[in-house]
Amino acid sequence: MSAQKDCEFLVKRARELVSEDPCAAKAWLITARTLYPADFNIQYEMYIIERNAERTASAGRLLYDMFMNFPDQPIVWREISVITAALRSDCQDKHTQFLRGLFETLPGRVQCEMLLKATEQCVNTLEKAEMLLLLLKRFPDSVVQHGVNLGETLLEAEASENMETPVNCFRKLFVCDVLPLVINNMDMRLPTSLMQKYMLKAAEFYIGYITRGPLPDIQIQGSQEGGSLKSPGMSRGSQRYVIDGLSEKSSVVVEPWERLLDILAVVGARCEWQGDKGQRSYVDMLQRVKELCRYLPGLEGDTRTRCCSQVVICASLVLFRSAFLYVSSVQPALFQGVNSLSSGPWILVEDLSSVYNDVEVERAAVKHAHKKRKLADGREKTMSSDDEEGLGKGRGRHIIVNKTEMPGWSETLESFRTARESWDLLHSHDGLETEFKKICASWKTDSWLWFRIFLTDMIIYQGQYRKALSSLHQMAAVQQPQPGQQSPSGQASVEHHRALIQQASCHYALGEYRMACEKLLDVVSVLVPPNQEPTKTPEEQGRVKTKSRKGNDLRLLPCTSKAVLPFCLQLMLACFKLRAFTENRDDLSLGHVVVLLQYDWPQGELLFLKSVDKICQQGSFQYENFFNYVTNIDMLEEFAYLRTPEGGRIQLELLPNQGMLIKNPSPALGVELNTLLLQGVQSMDRHHTVTRGITKGVKEDFRLAMERQVSRCGENLLSVLHRFCINEKIIIIQSLP
Repeated sequence: MSAQKDCEFLVKRARELVSEDPCAAKAWLITARTLYPADFNIQYEMYIIERNAERTASAGRLLYDMFMNFPDQPIVWREISVITAALRSDCQDKHTQFLRGLFETLPGRVQCEMLLKATEQCVNTLEKAEMLLLLLKRFPDSVVQHGVNLGETLLEAEASENMETPVNCFRKLFVCDVLPLVINNMDMRLPTSLMQKYMLKAAEFYIGYITRGPLPDIQIQGSQEGGSLKSPGMSRGSQRYVIDGLSEKSSVVVEPWERLLDILAVVGARCEWQGDKGQRSYVDMLQRVKELCRYLPGLEGDTRTRCCSQVVICASLVLFRSAFLYVSSVQPALFQGVNSLSSGPWILVEDLSSVYNDVEVERAAVKHAHKKRKLADGREKTMSSDDEEGLGKGRGRHIIVNKTEMPGWSETLESFRTARESWDLLHSHDGLETEFKKICASWKTDSWLWFRIFLTDMIIYQGQYRKALSSLHQMAAVQQPQPGQQSPSGQASVEHHRALIQQASCHYALGEYRMACEKLLDVVSVLVPPNQEPTKTPEEQGRVKTKSRKGNDLRLLPCTSKAVLPFCLQLMLACFKLRAFTENRDDLSLGHVVVLLQYDWPQGELLFLKSVDKICQQGSFQYENFFNYVTNIDMLEEFAYLRTPEGGRIQLELLPNQGMLIKNPSPALGVELNTLLLQGVQSMDRHHTVTRGITKGVKEDFRLAMERQVSRCGENLLSVLHRFCINEKIIIIQSLP
C-alpha cells in the first residue's frame, strides 16, 4: 500500500509542476519510473505530458512501451482507438495530423499488431471493417490472410442489414477499397467463379451510384424560376450525396466508369479472358466480344463457359453504360448531378416530315408497314435493330434531331446505337441470353425507370409498337403528375406526359388513329400555346426543297410546349389525312385537315389544293367550324372563290346551324371583300390574284362572315389551333374509327 501511495504522490507532484516547470515535472516522473518500473499510472502520465506537448517521437516511444508492457489496460486501448480514428478520419486539423504522426513512429510490427487487436475489440461491423482496411492498406502482406474474409464479412453484413440499394456503406467499402487490394494481389489464388461474383458486385454498385436519382426537392437549396423544366445543371448538379454510415468525403466516388473498367481489366486477366490486355475503351471491348461470338457455337467445355462469361459481363457493362449515357441526355432530371447541355427531356417519336406528302404515295407505304415475322416454332421474334424491315421500320432507320437544341446529339445517338448493339449481342445466343437474364434478375433491373426508358425507345426503334405500348402504360402510371406540380407555363405537365406522347406516336404507327388522338388531346389540354408563333430557322425553312423521306424515320422531340404542340397538330393531321381523301365522302375529316394545314404554311399548300380539288369534285362541302378556326388568308381567298361563277358555284355550308357567326356586323366591315383580301395577302407577302369577282353572287351572310374572318388573320395561329383541339375534342375523336 505504501508503494502505491508513493506512486500516487509522485504522479500528483508531477501534475502540479507541469504548467509551471515542465522539466521538473518530467524529472519527477523519470525518478518515479526508475523506482517503480511496473506502475502503469506513472508511464501513462509521462505519455500524457508528451502527447499534450505534441512531441511526436517521445510520445510514440511511451505509447509503444505501454502497448508492450500493459496490453490489457482499457486506458491504453482508449488511446489507441483515438489514434486509429484519426487514421480513418478525413479531417486535416493539427491535432489529427499529430496523432497520425505519432502512429508512424511506431515500429511496423507494432502497428500491425496494434491494428489487429484494435479490430478485434470493435463491436460495430463497419468500424471493424474500416480498422482492418487500415491494416490491409499499410501491410499488403496481410491481404492474403484477411482480404477475402473482410470482403465476405462486408457482403454478409449488407445482406443481414437488408440494404435496399447496392449503394450502401458496406458495398462501397468492399468495391472501392477491399476489392482492388484483393484482385491486385498476385499471391492469392482466387477461383474464377469468385472473381466473377466480385466483378458483378462491383458493377452493380458503380451503376447504382452513377444512376442514383435526385434528392427530394425539399433538400435543394435555392429556388428555380417558375415555368422552366428543372435543370439538372442548376441546383440538382450541386447536391451533396452522402451514403448512410459514411462521411461526405468517403461517399464520393471519382470516375466510376473508369474504376469499373480498371477492375474489369484485372479480373479479365486473372480469369484468362481472350483479348488485348489492359484495353481502355468500352467501345473496343464491345468490338472484341462481338468477334468472340463468332466462335462461340464451336466451343465446348470450360473454354465455352469462359468465353460466354466474358461476353455476357463485358456486353452487359457496355449496354448499361451506353443506355445511361443516352437516357441522361434525353431525360437528365432522372439523375443526380448530371449536367446536360440540352434542356431535356426529349421524346423519341415518329418523324412527321412527310405529313405533307401526297396521300397516294403514303397510302402505298402504309399498306405493308406492319407485317409480323415469325420463327419456325411459332414464337414472335425479338426484332433486332438490324433486322431487315423490322415491321417495316428496322434497318437503316434514322433518328432526326435539331442539332442546335441538342449540342451533344452525335454522342447521344452513338450511345443509343451502341446500347442497341450490346442488347442484340446478348440475345444472339440462348446461353448468353440466359446468363444476362440472371444478372438482370439479381440486380432487379425491372425497377430501373431509366433503363425502362431506354428499352422502350429501343423497342420503338425496332418497330415493335405493341410491345412498346405495354411498357409505356406502366411508365405513364409511374409518371402521373401530382397535384400542385404544374408550373404556370404547363411545362411540368409536359414532362409528366412524356409517356402519353410516345403512346400516341405508337398508336399512330399501328394505324390506331382514334387512340392516337385521344392521347394527344389529353396532352394538349395541359399545354399553354406560345404567345407568338416560333420563327423558323434557315434549316427549317429549307425543308420545302429537301427530298421527301420514306416515313420510316424517328425524331427526338424536345418535351416543351413550343415543340410538343406543333407535333400534336401534325400527328392529328396525319391521322385525318388518309381518311379525308378516300373515295367515300367525309367532309368532317376534310374540314379538320383544312384547319390543321394552316400550321407551318405553306408546307401543306399542295395538300390544301388537293382538298380544294376534292371539294370541287363533290360540288359541295359542309364544315360548320370553318369560321371558328380557319384564319389563313390564302385559304379564305380560295373558299371565297369557290362560291363565285368562275370558281364553279360550289355549295359551301360553313356557318353553324345554331346561329349566324356575325349578328351585328360593324359598319367598318362593310368594305368590299376583295379589298380586304388584297390587303391581307399583301401583308402576308403573297402573290396571288384575289380580285376575281368574289363579291358577285355571294350571299350576304357568307360575305360578312368572310370579311370578319379576314380581320382575324393576325391572330396567333397556335392559339387558334389549340382552341380547336380543346373545344372540338369530342368531335375529333368521334370522327375517327
